Amino acid sequence: MGKDYYQILGVNRGANKEEIKQAFRKLAHKFHPDKQGGDEAKFKEVSEAYSVLSNDKKRAEYDAYGRVFSEGGGGFQNAGFGNFDFSQAGEGFQNFDFSDIFGEFGDLFGTGRRERVKRGRDIAIDVQISFKESVFGTDRKMLLMKTAVCRACGGNGAKAGTVFISCTACNGKGKVHETRASILGTFTSVRTCGTCHGRGEVPKDRCGVCHGVGVVRREEEVSVSIPAGVVSGEMIRLGGAGEAIAGGTPGDLYVKVHVQEDSVFSKEGADIYMTLPLKLTEVLLGGERSIQTLDGSVTVKIPAGISHGELLRVKGRGVPLKGRRGDLFIRVAITLPTKLSKHARKLVEELKEEGI
Repeated sequence: MGKDYYQILGVNRGANKEEIKQAFRKLAHKFHPDKQGGDEAKFKEVSEAYSVLSNDKKRAEYDAYGRVFSEGGGGFQNAGFGNFDFSQAGEGFQNFDFSDIFGEFGDLFGTGRRERVKRGRDIAIDVQISFKESVFGTDRKMLLMKTAVCRACGGNGAKAGTVFISCTACNGKGKVHETRASILGTFTSVRTCGTCHGRGEVPKDRCGVCHGVGVVRREEEVSVSIPAGVVSGEMIRLGGAGEAIAGGTPGDLYVKVHVQEDSVFSKEGADIYMTLPLKLTEVLLGGERSIQTLDGSVTVKIPAGISHGELLRVKGRGVPLKGRRGDLFIRVAITLPTKLSKHARKLVEELKEEGI
C-alpha cells in the first residue's frame, strides 16, 4: 500500500464519515495555503485523503487494493482551485475527483486567490471543402450568429460623447471585497465588480444599442484560412473569434474541416496517388500518356513491360508543404480485354508460340 490516508487524517480504519469530515476540517483549516503559516503540500495531502475516504466506492477500493481505480481525471485542475500545480503531488494524485470537497467546502477553496478572468463561450463549426482545396489550401468566409462586441460603443457600454463617472458599487476600485464565515473560519475574498466589470468607472449615459452591456447578439462574418495539406477531421482554432463577454475576453472559434473524397486522387502526407488504367498493348510496347493532374497536365513515359500495380513517379506534383511539394505517384492498372476478335486471338496465339 502507498500512502496511509487514515494516518494522514489521524483517524482509525473504522472511522465513520462524520469523524473523517471533522478530521479533514481541522487539518484543512490548519494547513490551508491562504492562512499564515499554511502548508500547501500538507493541504494537498489531507485533501487527497479526504476525497478517497469520504467516498464509499473509493474507500472500498482503497481498503481492498491500497489505491483507487475509479473516476480518473485531474480533479483539482478542473475545479478552479487557483494556480496550484498538482502534477507533482504524488503517485496517483491526479486520479482523484475532488468535486465532493469543493461542493461542501466552497467557501474555503479559492478564497484569497487571484480571480479567474471571465472568458466568452467557444464556438465549433463545420466546413466542407473539395479534395483540391485540401491540397492547395483555401480561404472561406462564414456568417455566424454570435455574441460580439457592440459596434456602437466599442464594448465600453457608453453612449457617444458621454463622460465616465466613478463606480459607486466598488468606489472606483474595480474590485469588491467580500468577507464570508465558513466552517473553517472567516475568509476574505476579492472579486471583480459586476457593475463596472473591473474598470472602476461607468458611463453616465449608457449605449442605446447594447444598453450599457458592451456586447450584443448579431451576425458576424468570419474569415478562415485553411492550410494546404489539411486532412478530413482536422480542427483549426481561431483565437478570440468565439463569443464575446462583458468585462472579459472572447472565446475561440474551432473549425472542423471535412474533405470530400475525389474519384481519381487520394493523398498520403505530401504525396498524391492516382490509378492509371493501361491496355495490354500499352504495357507491352510502352509509350507516353498525357495525365491530367490537379494543376495541369503532364506527359508520363510508360516503360515497355511495366507490371500491374507498379508506381510511376512525377516529381513536384504533390501537396505543397513546408516550402516544398510532394510527388504524384501513378499506380498502373492493366486492363485485359474480356472478348477477342478472331484476328486478335490469332495474334495472341502467335505470341504464345513465341513464348511471350
